[in-house]
Amino acid sequence: MTNHTHTLEKEAVSYASPPKKAFWKGLGFQIAVSMILGILVGFLWPEFATSLKLLGDIFLRLIKSAVAPLIFLTVALGIGAAGDIKQVGKVGLSAIIYFEIVSTIAILFGFGMGELFSVGSGTVLAEGQVSAQASNLIQASQATPKSFGQFFLEIFPESFMGAFSENNLLQVLVLALMFGFGILLLKEKERVVVEKALNYVAHAFFKFIHVIMLLAPIGTFGAIAYAVGSNGVDMLIKLTWLVVAFYITLILFVVIVLGTVCLIFKLNLFDIIRFIKDELYITFGTASSESVLPRLLEKLPKYGASRQTVGLVLPTGYAFNLDGTSIYMSMGVIFLANAYGIPLSLDQLFGILLIMLLTSKGAATVSGGAFVVFAATITTTGLLPLEGVAVMFGVYRFMSMALAVTNIIGNTVATIAVAKINHEYHPSRRQPLDEED
Repeated sequence: MTNHTHTLEKEAVSYASPPKKAFWKGLGFQIAVSMILGILVGFLWPEFATSLKLLGDIFLRLIKSAVAPLIFLTVALGIGAAGDIKQVGKVGLSAIIYFEIVSTIAILFGFGMGELFSVGSGTVLAEGQVSAQASNLIQASQATPKSFGQFFLEIFPESFMGAFSENNLLQVLVLALMFGFGILLLKEKERVVVEKALNYVAHAFFKFIHVIMLLAPIGTFGAIAYAVGSNGVDMLIKLTWLVVAFYITLILFVVIVLGTVCLIFKLNLFDIIRFIKDELYITFGTASSESVLPRLLEKLPKYGASRQTVGLVLPTGYAFNLDGTSIYMSMGVIFLANAYGIPLSLDQLFGILLIMLLTSKGAATVSGGAFVVFAATITTTGLLPLEGVAVMFGVYRFMSMALAVTNIIGNTVATIAVAKINHEYHPSRRQPLDEED
């Protein structure tokens, strides 16, 4: 009787929900406070605020140091867990089709909203001093204009370790796919040993990320303070309408387009956003979607998507499904066309769309992200003056914060939708989040 009672007590404890911690101890609250403090410091002491960029850079470097290994481990383990190549191919094919459809819609949405808001109309883009950072990024976009063949070739690394040392996520993804298929070709006993070892390593990397996330509020404070202090009020006022229109466009895209996707797959968009709210705070503060990839890889299986699907789809989405980046580029084209008074025909816009579907795939692997890829796209088309891109750099930081958040929401919805397409989504398995999450 005593043993039976003791067993029931143990079961009651195991099923009890974890105690709620004080709200001020939550990461989301700490990030929100650090953002407010960063804005205040940026406006009140702009010169001092620019020196705080170091704090944000340190945090991002620590996060990025783990991103490539985690992508490799999760994708390789995802393929191994799938059990056979056919299942991997099915999930991968459905993900790529989804990515291309939604990316095309995002670009068209950006074109349409850019015209609706008439971004760039009445803006005078005078030649002036271009910041050294903007100049360097534009030169990087011009230095290596890539054909499709060159782009395709550079997806494949020259050496195994080179892909990791250069933090080239597309190359790491290719290595992970090849290594995962290699795991599937092992004998069952050998495969179990390899997968077990890799799982231990992956678990250690996730704990490493948990340690780094303790620095997230400090990193966010430094990044926000720098963004506000370095751009100056005058420049921000000149381009305020572009920023406002861009934010409204992203909100409408999330609600209308991603909301429709969720309705089609019988998902709750706002429930998904609430589930990843802490990651969205961090992304907005750091203007980097990479900063939360490790957390999402660990977190999304708790929402009900199978771990192998998350491991395959989410990292692939970082290279092929950048909704916010696509909208930034398409609205940027309309902004420059209106600012310089250069009308673009439907044929020209269609050609730009095709170029963007290719160039946007490199945004995750380039330093400067969407800005560099946008400059490269403008260079490739030859339809618009490249000098105007440098003017847009004045508010790029604020736009990148919002586009990174949109990329995260888009990839989260995509991962869960693809899981549902392949019957790898089980809401009944949704788990309560750990306290440290």
